[in-house]
This record gives sequence, C-alpha cells and structure tokens, in this order.
Amino acid sequence: MSASTAITTVPPTLFLTDDDVSQLHSWRDAIDALRAAYALPIQAQMVPPRSMARGDGIWLRALSAISPSGGHLGSKLISASPRAGCASYLISLFDERTMALSALIDGNQITAIRTAATAAIAIDALAPQQPLRVAVIGSGFEARSQLNALHAARVLKSVSVFSPTPVSRERFAADFRERLGIDIRACASAEAAVAGADVVICAARSRDESPVLLGQWLEPDMTVVSIGSTLPEQREVDIDVISRAGLIVADMVEEVEHDTGDMIAAHHAGIQFADKLHSLGELIGGRLAPRPSGSIALYKSVGSALQDVVTAEMLLRRARESGRGSPLPVSITPVRK
Repeated sequence: MSASTAITTVPPTLFLTDDDVSQLHSWRDAIDALRAAYALPIQAQMVPPRSMARGDGIWLRALSAISPSGGHLGSKLISASPRAGCASYLISLFDERTMALSALIDGNQITAIRTAATAAIAIDALAPQQPLRVAVIGSGFEARSQLNALHAARVLKSVSVFSPTPVSRERFAADFRERLGIDIRACASAEAAVAGADVVICAARSRDESPVLLGQWLEPDMTVVSIGSTLPEQREVDIDVISRAGLIVADMVEEVEHDTGDMIAAHHAGIQFADKLHSLGELIGGRLAPRPSGSIALYKSVGSALQDVVTAEMLLRRARESGRGSPLPVSITPVRK
C-alpha cells in the first residue's frame, strides 16, 4: 500500500470490555440517546434486515446500521452454540467521516440495555402521563433490565411481578424494594399480576412456547410490551392481545410482522393487523394519531442494530470523557478508494 492511499491521522481504536460497559452504563443516557435517534428521520436502508449463517448446532447473526446522529455506522455480531450453551457478542463502530474503526465493544450487556431503554421510550410515549402501575411477567435478566430502565424514565406507583418459580419472583421483588424503594409485590399468577396495571411488560417465554399473556386479562387503555418472542417458533402473547390492540408499534416493522411467532399465529387465525402496525420512529417522531380510546397499545420488539449502534455510541462517548477503555496498539487503516 502506498503512503498516498492510506489515511494515517486517525485516533486508535478503543476496546471496551464487559466490565467497562458495566462501569460506563447509564440508563438515563441510553434512554436519551435512543429517544433522540428515533426522533430523527430513519430510512429503511439505514437499518437493513439481519442475516444469519447456520451450521451444525451453531449460528452467526449479523446486524448493521447507520446512526441518524451522523456519528457512526456499525454492526453487531452474535456467535452462538445452543448445544454448548455459550455465545459471544461483538459491536464495531466506524467513524462516519473517516471510516476509521473507532471502537470494538463487548456486546454482552448491550443487548439487554438497548432493548430495555428502547422499551422505556415506547412506554413513555404510549402510557398515561401519571405515576404508573406496572406488571412484569418474568424475573430474569431481561425483566430486571426492563424495570430498571422504566424506573429511570418514569415514576412508578406500584409494581407486581410473576414468574413460575416462587423463589425467583420473591427475590426479584425484594431486590427492587430494597435497592430502589419500589412498592412491589410478587404474585402467584400472571393474571393476578396484570390486574389493574397501566403497563404490562412481558419478558419471558414458557418452555413449550405457549403464550404467557392472554388478551382476556387485559383492561381498556393498557399498554403491553412484548420483547420475548423474536423468532417464528417463539410465542409470548396470544392472538387476543393482537386482536384487541388498537395500535401496534414495532422497532422493526417487517420482521415483527412476518418473522415473530405471535404475529404469525395471528395471521394464521385471520386477524388483520397490518393497518394498525406502525414503526417506533413514527411514534417517537410524533407522526401517529392517538390510539382509539379504550383500546390496548402493544409495543413489539425484536431488537435492532440501530439500538445497538446508538447505545454503543453513548458508551464510547462516556469512555472518552472518563478515560476508560483500552486503546489498541494496532488497528485497521482506512484507505483512499
């Protein structure tokens, strides 16, 4: 390579470990960054469909996006071996001006961070502007992230939680009660947890993929969040939830409509929902009419590279401000083309 073709005046690539992400993470900053991104125009070609390479018991998923902020373009790679029970996550960020590799980030925690922070901005836009009564179905890592993010975005009046294991749901309630002072109770059934809620957060799937939330439990004007069904074989909410929804908001409209088990089941049952399915960008950008009074609002998420890249940008900014992270001794040198 001749010296004339190389661009050499670029800062070193910063590597952020999983521990760096833990130390740099801020729910408020993640929520603010994602709200600002979704308020900007986002063209479909900026967030293309994900791809997946499959082998014998292994797969590699690739997601890419260009941030509407004008800062970075990036990707997330997920390698997984379900049979071995392990996975790795890598996020790369490239500077939009120079194409230099700005950062490589362990993406292990970022998936939960961006999913929960994005759900929080959807809830904030859909739910009543008042202290919220929240029901959580699930008590695992994703459920914890969802409630932590929503607590950073809105005042919570009360929380009820259900998961099938009594010890898990009691531990979940005790943790939030002691750590954040939330008025929270563990419930013996999902139906009991949902009763009287303003917002219902589904962050769990049953082992046999039968729905964990039934539409018959829902009351007028509730807002439902579903994050646990992202593939055709997965189910989280039943078809009555989709039928009763007056407004359905999706982070990736095409994937939610055609590639998630909940929506596939609704389609097979003859439920028409395309005319009430809209993008999160339309909601946050203020381009949607209010949902019909008394109807259910459903936010359905499969995750998006846009969320990964915007969240990673936020972490990179905080890393540079605090001096955290490890500059790599060598990197990729952009070349003139």
